[in-house]
Amino acid sequence: MGIPLLGEKFPETEVQTTHGRMLLPEHFKGKWFVFFSHPADFTPVCTTEFVAFQKRYDEFQKLGCELIGLSIDQVFSHIKWVEWIKEKLDIEIKFPVIADDTGEVSKRLGLIHPGKGTNTVRAVFIVDPNGVIRAILYYPQELGRNMDEVLRMVKGLQTSDQNGVAMPANWPNNELIGDKVIIPPASDERTAKKRLEMAEAGEIECFDWWFCYKGL
Repeated sequence: MGIPLLGEKFPETEVQTTHGRMLLPEHFKGKWFVFFSHPADFTPVCTTEFVAFQKRYDEFQKLGCELIGLSIDQVFSHIKWVEWIKEKLDIEIKFPVIADDTGEVSKRLGLIHPGKGTNTVRAVFIVDPNGVIRAILYYPQELGRNMDEVLRMVKGLQTSDQNGVAMPANWPNNELIGDKVIIPPASDERTAKKRLEMAEAGEIECFDWWFCYKGL
């Protein structure tokens, strides 16, 4: 099966995790959540990723966002690996990890790439409080993820939803407008003229009628 599309509902799936059985996305109803897959337990890159996610777990939770991992390992392997991370690295993994040892969940979500063996790739699904998939990242097994980017994406999507704006490149450190946000382009002549009038009045800033921005 292929990867779900942006704007689609996260497929309803019952899973076994290190925190018990869960029904997704119902378990996180009313919350954002980041669902991510990793190739295998007890591997170096995956270990660094789990530590990086845990280091930012409080920041995700401040945004009302939960984390949940997945690989095709058995739950016993997950439990032992999480224990190893706690014992050897002094990092307690507080988010659940799905044991997809049958591979059924991975197949439904398109997490196994034919050219990369039978293990899951490093995929990320950012899901909103309505269970809708808002962003997808898909990394090869050899490249570890940037967790600050995942955190930035959650912040950016929430800011966009709350304010009806778009986020520039590298937000909140954009090379042109800093931490300001982009007002959606005008779709008719009247609105375009109004934008320029607002800019002249100092209500917003514009490079031109189609490129206006403001601070929050």
